[in-house]
Parts: sequence; structure tokens; C-alpha cells
Amino acid sequence: MLFEVWAPQAKQVSLQLHSRDAQEQPRPMERDPARTGWWHTTAPAEPGTRYGFALDGGPALPDPRSRRQPDGPDGLSAVVDHGAYTWRHPWTGRGLPGAVLYELHIGTFTQDGTFDAAAQRLGHLARLGVTHVELMPVCPFPGRHGWGYDGVALWAVHEPYGGPDGLKRFVDTAHGHGLGVVLDVVHNHLGPSGNHLPAYGPYFTERHHTPWGAAINLDAPGADEVRAYLIGSALAFLRDYRLDGLRLDAVHALADTCATHFLAELSAAADALSAELHRPLFLIAESDQNDPRTIAPRENHGLGLHAQWNDDLHHALHTALTGESHGYYADFARAPMAALAKTLTSAFLHDGGYSSFRGRRHGRPLDRTATPAHRLLAYAQTHDQIGNRAQGDRLAATVTPGQAACAAALVLCGPYTPMLFMGEEWGARTPWQYFTDHPDPELAEAVRAGRRREFAAHGWSASDIPDPQDPATRERSCLDWTEPEREPHTWLLDWHRRLIALRHAHVPLDLRLSEVSVDYDEAARWLTLRHGPLLVAVNLGPGEARIPALRHGRPLAATFRPDGSRLPAYCAAVLRLTEVRPAAGEPSGSGR
Repeated sequence: MLFEVWAPQAKQVSLQLHSRDAQEQPRPMERDPARTGWWHTTAPAEPGTRYGFALDGGPALPDPRSRRQPDGPDGLSAVVDHGAYTWRHPWTGRGLPGAVLYELHIGTFTQDGTFDAAAQRLGHLARLGVTHVELMPVCPFPGRHGWGYDGVALWAVHEPYGGPDGLKRFVDTAHGHGLGVVLDVVHNHLGPSGNHLPAYGPYFTERHHTPWGAAINLDAPGADEVRAYLIGSALAFLRDYRLDGLRLDAVHALADTCATHFLAELSAAADALSAELHRPLFLIAESDQNDPRTIAPRENHGLGLHAQWNDDLHHALHTALTGESHGYYADFARAPMAALAKTLTSAFLHDGGYSSFRGRRHGRPLDRTATPAHRLLAYAQTHDQIGNRAQGDRLAATVTPGQAACAAALVLCGPYTPMLFMGEEWGARTPWQYFTDHPDPELAEAVRAGRRREFAAHGWSASDIPDPQDPATRERSCLDWTEPEREPHTWLLDWHRRLIALRHAHVPLDLRLSEVSVDYDEAARWLTLRHGPLLVAVNLGPGEARIPALRHGRPLAATFRPDGSRLPAYCAAVLRLTEVRPAAGEPSGSGR
């Protein structure tokens, strides 16, 4: 078997193998004359064989391209044969147009917190009508439980979740239910513990700095190999685990001054792999820049990513529902219905105008005619927007079930690709809090103190902030799967199913934002959204609302389902336009 590693600063490198019986003598590795900084050797090995690389006589370190870390990020790597897994379900892929995504955290989707336990619940998602599961990061991180954004081995899979084979079983089961799988990957930083990349080479640079410290080296000396390392990791997950797409965390933190941006290079590589595999693949960016170039085609000097999260719509919807106005919500709270209307028709509220939160102008406008609406993701809740609240409280803890139904109607029957956060479909009341499991006591205390310090600045006392290291914090964050059996969760789940079915039946795959129109009343707090054959009406005010588009003024205090039945608690309406008739005595020409 060939073993190779990039270690340009080392004077000597040796391979350390640990067979089943004993540790073998180190094997000196040779420089690769064709690739600067690379070392290689061959040795007999089989799946499960532990190995590491010793640099200049030091201790054996895990392989930067390790496919498995059975003993955690600081342990030796293990050989993996991806060809040994027998896939049960053929898969030709499922693209982004027409998708409904469901963000899921393996560690809290079930109490067991494993791939296999989560796979047993995939039938629920298939019945719900979603098309893709979006997994939060699964690369190895210290301890057993965490969000996953402290990953340090970017080619491997967290062992407590089930390791590489566990992820394959999960994906295989999802495919059996007709579900695609998207994985959240983190290229902008690595976790603070278990990161051995600096020992191997210039994976980081002081040329740029991020909230996590020195930046990933994308444009300093040695950057070509670092870029290849990240792109290789992304393609390996798409290929070896039969994933349909990747969500790229905080791409605005990828500092790159090269003429060809890293993201353009990554998107080109993903498109090439898609052609090779004969199935659709897509990349979704998380970006706070409101820059249309993120999803513009590369031939038009864009980055060529296939979609991006739209936080502006979330902020507008959250502000309209809750009235919150602190922090980045301030710009949306001045006229919340107007902000909601703009983000539903133009994606970004900040499209070049002044942002008081940033103290400067922000964003650029999208081309509403040329941009397919499915390239923007819409959501009322995400792991970030829940978990980064002091107590991890969900929207259901703040708003009524009727208001939650309104939010669902705008997200699921709106123009953009919708995404739900796990449990949102039944109005889960369990919080989703920030939790860690750092074995290093100093790091654990630093995280705990930093969390309390951050929220103390916003008026929270230390006793109000859950301890990230307390196992109970993770336990509280696990879904309660008995909730959907009780009201009002049961009918809210049914409402989500009906909305998703309505979307699949009536929202065209090629919808453009120029085809979307909105009417609203800021004072009365109602809004109507229409595109194609659908009319969505929501009343976010405390009382009845008379909405002209609905039967010419009939009060909206109930839901009218597509089959005509009513559910009085919802205060939302989703109708096909053919159901909207002129009032008695009105000429038919005045009906919409």
C-alpha cells in the first residue's frame, strides 16, 4: 500500500505502522522528486491498520488526509478501504432545483446520537416530504459531543457517531427513502484542540486573521497544496460517501487574494466531478456579504457556487414575528413588514444601502430576472440562529403556533429553496443549546468563560447561560420524539406536510424573483405573497385582518387549506389563485 504525505519543512519523515500484533519499526520515507515537499513509501497494510508519520524524529502524528481516527483526533490514523462497503441502494442523485432541505445534527437528532439511530428516523423525513437531509459537520473533534465546528481531521468522520461506515449506512438508508444528503463542511478554520496540521507545513498564514486566529493559507507560499488539501477533502466526501452536495461554512472568512478565488476553483472541481459521476452535485455557501457574485456563474466572473443561505430573510421574518430589535435585527425592526416584503422579492435587505449594525453600506442587489430563486435558501430557524442565543430557545418558545404556521407558509411556499431545522416541523419545544465536550480542562474553562462573557455584554447573568461542558446541556438539546404525538405539535406537523406537498405540486423549478409579488400593510401587519398559481397570506397582528386579495376583504382569522377545510388556530392562508373568487355582486374582472 502507498503511504504519502506533504511535509515540505521536514528534513526526514518516517512511517510508523501498528499492526494487530505489535508496533513495527519506523519505515523511512523518500522525497517525491515529482512533487515538491511530498514524501512516500509502500508497506503492507489492511483496513484498520493504525499508522502515523514521524517528522524529524518526533512522535508519530495522524495523517492530515486520514480517512479514519478511531482513537480521536490525537490518536493514530487507520487505513480505510472505501471500496469494501456494499451499497444497497443505487443512487443517480437529486439536484437542488425543487429541493426542500432539513438541517440535522447527528448528536442530538436522537438520544443515542449516532448515524444508525438517526437513520431509523429517516422515514419520518420522507413522509414529511423533504428531499435532502443537511448534516451538520461530522469530521472528528475532541470528546464525544459537540456542534462539529471544531473539527480537525477534514477527510475523516467522527468516530462516536459511527465513523466512515456509519456515515455510509446513513447515506445508504437515506437513498432508500429517496432522500439526498448534504454535508456541512468547515474550510475557514480548524478546532483549537487536536489540530496537527501546523507541524506538517504552512497550512495557516499570519497574512490574514479570522475570529479563530491565523487564517487558512489560501494565498501565501505553500497555498497551492493547502487549496488542494481542502478541495480533495470536499471531493472525497462527495465521491466516497455518495453525497449530493456540501454546505460551506462562513465562506466570507476564506481570505484569498489570488486571481482565481478558492471558491471558484472548488466549484469548478465539483462541477467536473458531477460530470464524471453522471449525477448532480451542488455547493451551498454560508456568506454574510450579500454579494451576488457568490452564486454568479464562473464565466460571468462569479464564484460559481450553486446557492447561498439568505440570512436577511431570516432576520426580517424573525423580527416581524417576535419584535426583537437588538444587534443585527435593528435594521430590520424599523419597518419589519417592509423588510419582509423586500427580502421575499429581492432576497437581500442590505443590497448596497446603509447598515446601522455595520456602520457602513453593505451588499449588492441581485438581478431579479436572471437569478433563479432556488439559488437562495430560506429558513425561519437554523442551528446558528437558535444555538447562538443565550439559552438556545427555538422560535416555538416565543411565538404562538399560529405564528409558527405563518412562518412555515412563507418559507415553504415562498420562492426560495426552503430549509427546516430539525424538530421545527412539529414546533419542538426542546431548546438547542451550545454544548462542548473538550477533554482539555483549560480549554473547557476558556470556552465556558468566553460564553458567559459574550452574553454578559447583552445583560445576561452567568447563571442564565448553560454550561457548554455540562452533559445536561447536550441532553436538553436532544429532540423529544413523543412531542409529535401531542397537540398542537400534531396539527403543526400536518400543516408542514401539506405545505411541502403544495410546494412540490405548484412551485416551478425555474421561478425567477421578477415573477414574485408582495402586498402588505405595515400597521395592520398582514402580508400576501404570490407567484405562479399560489397566493400566501399571513396575518402577524394580534387580531383579525381584512386582506383585499382574500375574497375581497373577508377577515383572515383561520387557515384555508388547499382542500378548503379550516383550522382556526393557524391565522395563515395558502391558496391556489383559482380558489380566490370575487365577492358577491363584484364584476368578475376585478377578481385576481
